Amino acid sequence: MLCGMKPSVLFTSLLFTGQLLAQSADDSLHFMHSRRMNDADLLKKREGTFFTGIPDLSSDPVTGFGFGVRGNLYWNGPRSDPRFAYTPYLAKLKANAAYYTSNARELVLSLDVPYYRGTRWRFKVDLKAQQNPANLYFGLTEHTLGPLRLPSDQGGAGFGTYAAYDQARSMVRHGGPGEAAFVTDALSNRFRETEYMLNLKADRALGNGRWHLMGGYEIQHLSYATFEGMDTEGRHPGSSEAANVPNGHSLLRRDFDHGLVSGVDGGRVSIVQTALMYDTRDFEPDPTKGFYLEVANEYSSPAIGSQFTFNKLFVQARAYRKLPVGPRTVLAARIGAGNIFGAEAPFFEFQDQWSPDGSINALGGKQSLRGHRANRFLARSLWFANVELRVRLAEFAFWKQRFGIGLAPFFDAGTVRDQWQDLDLAHLRTSYGSGLRIAWNQSTILFVDYGMSREDRLLFFGIGQVF
Repeated sequence: MLCGMKPSVLFTSLLFTGQLLAQSADDSLHFMHSRRMNDADLLKKREGTFFTGIPDLSSDPVTGFGFGVRGNLYWNGPRSDPRFAYTPYLAKLKANAAYYTSNARELVLSLDVPYYRGTRWRFKVDLKAQQNPANLYFGLTEHTLGPLRLPSDQGGAGFGTYAAYDQARSMVRHGGPGEAAFVTDALSNRFRETEYMLNLKADRALGNGRWHLMGGYEIQHLSYATFEGMDTEGRHPGSSEAANVPNGHSLLRRDFDHGLVSGVDGGRVSIVQTALMYDTRDFEPDPTKGFYLEVANEYSSPAIGSQFTFNKLFVQARAYRKLPVGPRTVLAARIGAGNIFGAEAPFFEFQDQWSPDGSINALGGKQSLRGHRANRFLARSLWFANVELRVRLAEFAFWKQRFGIGLAPFFDAGTVRDQWQDLDLAHLRTSYGSGLRIAWNQSTILFVDYGMSREDRLLFFGIGQVF
């Protein structure tokens, strides 16, 4: 589907999806056999219903240190259930609530039911309310691949590291037109996002169960604020003495006023989601073998109640291979590419690539380039790749819980372009580093990643494999 598609074409597509969703359930389990867990992991899989709840401690260089509560209620069923060896769980209810030192906050509720009652259907429901005042904006074109620079009216100086750039922006300067007499740019590339979201998805396994066709609907309400005139801490040039002064012009607001971006006023976003997936992973939360291929699409237009018109296409492939080294050594790799169609696509849709297996911030941050800040490189088109070597060092049981500890050295690469036809291997941005992985009852993965690049050194920790 493209943004300019005719309503009749959209209606036909939706009708086809509706007919597919209306097919009777197939209660046979033969289609699941390709998804059987390996024997070693199957022996460790816990039976019945259990809860994993931990303090939600996370760290991100943008949102800061976060704390809260993260709980997962799992229904695994008895070992005698014919689905036990083929599903990560029969159902999972997730509830997360977190607050960050940047004053960001988030509440997420999610229900996931794979192979509902042994049929080919999987259902997901997600609810989210979040506010984040620490989002970063560096621009919306392939020019973001260049060095970090101050605006041209402030000298346009370039910087080799983010630390030097951040220090230069914090300096007090004489205000320009529309600014106070003295200002700082400490908050000039930050903005606040407030989001309320409901997402409904259903997918059906096809053929032998490796192929899946998914349809979904998402509705959001988004609002944005920038920080012109807000008092913040700056530094006097030379002495670096701290001073509270107003913040100067926002980079995002300036681009909006010049007609370079749209969507800064926020509004209602209504989206129809479709995806075709090929999945042979043996255990979704932490695979040891298999492939995951995906073509995912999001379509938004006033015809379905949205205030915005755009179409986003994302393609990715992941591969997992267990190596004959140690008790559990897995080589994991991913490559993805995406494009946004529609001249009036809002700026916020450039910030992530949608996937039914979990959206990916692009390009930069803990999900793509771990040695660069989130959304450091943004443009209409992108591609990126990640490679990890996940080495299990030890396993043990404690208080009837099973734990595994391992290391995961990694390498990331990617780039962005203003047109998908120009995507190539030029102007790559890379990062590398290593991570710690702690597996709790197999389904819950705790991670700590330290990513490095020429521009930055960043530490992330949280829950879930990166891919």
